[in-house]
Amino acid sequence: MCGRFTLSVSPVTISQVLGIAKTVNFTPQYNIAPTQMLLAIVYNLDNNQREFKYLRWGLIPAWAKDRTIGTRLINARGETLTEKPSFRTAFQRRRCLVVADGFYEWQAGTKQPYYFHLSGQQPFAFAGLWEKWTSPTQEEVFSCTIVTTEANELLKPVHHRMPVIIPPEDYSLWLDPQITSLETLQSLLQPYPTSEMIAYPVSKLVNSPKHNSADCIAPLGTEN
Repeated sequence: MCGRFTLSVSPVTISQVLGIAKTVNFTPQYNIAPTQMLLAIVYNLDNNQREFKYLRWGLIPAWAKDRTIGTRLINARGETLTEKPSFRTAFQRRRCLVVADGFYEWQAGTKQPYYFHLSGQQPFAFAGLWEKWTSPTQEEVFSCTIVTTEANELLKPVHHRMPVIIPPEDYSLWLDPQITSLETLQSLLQPYPTSEMIAYPVSKLVNSPKHNSADCIAPLGTEN
């Protein structure tokens, strides 16, 4: 699964790597947790362009009676997206990229947190799904979930699942709502190559969402 992640690189770097002309203002985040707002990229059919959008982490299906269901839908198993009513329509029509530069997983048994990032330390994009939910008082909430798949060899000693990382060459394919081939989309939901990632243990400070500093990603024993 993916229950915490980071985004601490500069807005300019994000725009350059993710291929969006506009930059976005945000505060570096070292411990993004469910129900918080996260930075995503969606496809705008009106102007046929990618654009940044803030989404609430924890997908609220359009048919939900209240928003609390979102706390249980922070992740979506890639293997069953077409079977689950909560994700089926979003998988076909409302896919997004969740912007990150690292994520955490906890080792079973010891509960030791580990931090994972790409070897070049550049920002990347999780496969995500988004929805618009309207409350009984007509408040609109835009929310999302992060798609997961089986772990690669780097993650397996820590956790059996990992978030799907979409490579840059497939951003357009994943985002385009006019692409509805389930076989094509499912082919993107693969473990990211082990050779392109780095992992190390970090402090249990990250266990609490109230801790949001660079100490969260410091190698164990080197934090301030």
